[in-house]
Amino acid sequence: MRAIWKGALTFGLVNVPVKVYSATEDHDVPLHQVHAADGGRIRYQRICELDGEVVPFQDIDKAYDDGERTVVLTKEDLASLPAERSREIDVVEFVPSDQVDPLTFDRAYYLEPDSASPKAYVLLRKTLERTDRTAIVRFSLRQKTRLAALRVRDDVLVLQTLLWADEVREAAFPGLDEPVRISAKELELSASLVDSFSSDFDPDAFGDEYQQELRTLIDAKLEKGDALDTSETFGEQDDDAEGGEVIDLMAALRASVERSRAARGESGTTEKPAPESAPKKDAAPKKKAKAS
Repeated sequence: MRAIWKGALTFGLVNVPVKVYSATEDHDVPLHQVHAADGGRIRYQRICELDGEVVPFQDIDKAYDDGERTVVLTKEDLASLPAERSREIDVVEFVPSDQVDPLTFDRAYYLEPDSASPKAYVLLRKTLERTDRTAIVRFSLRQKTRLAALRVRDDVLVLQTLLWADEVREAAFPGLDEPVRISAKELELSASLVDSFSSDFDPDAFGDEYQQELRTLIDAKLEKGDALDTSETFGEQDDDAEGGEVIDLMAALRASVERSRAARGESGTTEKPAPESAPKKDAAPKKKAKAS
């Protein structure tokens, strides 16, 4: 991996030199656009609307237009901003980890200690683990002020940038304001369904099916060309997939539980068995017959 940023984590008078690395990468198959008629490559060019010339990227600046005037901001102008010049990741507070809403998580970065001794790095890591706290930090990266959560993952400090509060939309759905009655039996069956799907999460057990199928399609077209019959590669596809609104929720829950149990090789019914202490209907007559 190549470091994308170097600076220091600071909290109080403690200074932790670090290198920053992107923690994630894109695994999608790279595709480009072509003209459907002849397969010609579609390319985008940066063209100046005044002289019609293609402008090299290094000759492009940014500008702000308020409708009447335009202000051009050069790379030097942007680099002169105090926040952009700062090479510090400032810890502003330590908060309970469960108070950080996962909805606000954005990009993740690994932090590597960048000093002769990693003692300060390890001290901060152990402190976060012991206190079960997440550090909220502020820093500048790529011409943006960032808010981020600093946490621990596999003995490594991870910086997870956060969306600003005004970047998270409010979920206002009128339909959820209507009162809904959920019966005890529906809750019981729903919990049973959850239990039948319960497992420990293993991310390695899952794969990107679309990308795998896309690679299979590419390999097949490389071998057979445009004459490829996709049904030979993937089989006949059923377009009449099950869907639509569930009318009988109880029936759907029962069927779902039974299907899940059958898939896992379990037996049993969704109905609770009668308690062992309950008397059997023919118990009393048999007892009388034996006494006589």
